Amino acid sequence: MKSQYFIAILFATSLYWMYLLYAPFLLVITIAALLAISTSDVQCYFEKLFKHKLLATLGSSFLLAILFFAPLGYFLTTLTIKLNSLDAEAFTNLEVYIKNIITNPPEYLAFVKPYIADSMKDININSLTSNALFVTGKIGAFSAGFLKNAFLVIIFYFFAQYNGTHIVAFLKRVVQMSVDDSTLLSNELSSVMSVVFYSIIVNAMFQGVLFGVAISLMGYNGLLFGIMYGFASLIPVVGGALMWLPFMTYEFSTGNSSNAIFIALYSIIIISIIADTFMKPLVIKEINKRLLKEDDARMNELVIFFAIIAGLSTFGFWGMILGPAITAFFLTILKLFEARSKECKN
Repeated sequence: MKSQYFIAILFATSLYWMYLLYAPFLLVITIAALLAISTSDVQCYFEKLFKHKLLATLGSSFLLAILFFAPLGYFLTTLTIKLNSLDAEAFTNLEVYIKNIITNPPEYLAFVKPYIADSMKDININSLTSNALFVTGKIGAFSAGFLKNAFLVIIFYFFAQYNGTHIVAFLKRVVQMSVDDSTLLSNELSSVMSVVFYSIIVNAMFQGVLFGVAISLMGYNGLLFGIMYGFASLIPVVGGALMWLPFMTYEFSTGNSSNAIFIALYSIIIISIIADTFMKPLVIKEINKRLLKEDDARMNELVIFFAIIAGLSTFGFWGMILGPAITAFFLTILKLFEARSKECKN
């Protein structure tokens, strides 16, 4: 047996066992690596500021934890505590309110009473309490799992930033890719991920501020619920409704119909339609323009926008990072094939 065949067999065997060993952490490692690529400019800035790689890596890791994971972790933890502290009486009151809405809707909703009655025939209202408690347990489990994964992402992110240069150099030597090809691949992926990361942060903050201001005018904690709405907005289709629908229901139950209608219309028209649907591509375009000076390195903002939506729909929360990364990698490979085709023709 030739030595290269024997080495190939050993490599395949070791790769298989490496996969079995690190399979539970592959998603976390991938997300951490992509976040490190997205914030490489922040790492460079800290290295120039602190003149020390370890301090710079600690600074970028701490900043990521504070800006990205701390608010969401706080939101999930607070939500879990609040839901677990609710007693059965609260769900019973909700059942009574829903029954009253179905049997005796307000005058301005009287026209939908026949449709509501038909749609509610097969729904057992008495099971709402048990279902709500089940959902509460699921949210608690999800919160614990997310906080664990977030902690692991920060750990792997630290190592990716601290050892990233050596890892990239090693991979270039292993795959024996040309300098031009490796530069194109790294630049394309880094530029797209930077645009995606910053556009997600800016858009979530923008929508959170819009909702927080409206809620604060109604007497609620605008800061807390603004943060919650900002992260909820990352969930496609139903993200915003997870926030404004409970507020609308509660305001209706307390008799504040005007507040309920206001928060519903404001959230749907101003935030969901104008800010999310129309403003998000413009935000991506502006960040794309400011971060990337060369037109060849830019990816169309609509491609990035739909990559985020597709990623969220396919992979869940982390899809907002994976979707654009997969798309950018695929388009870069196509550019490499295009370059090879031109070389062959010449």
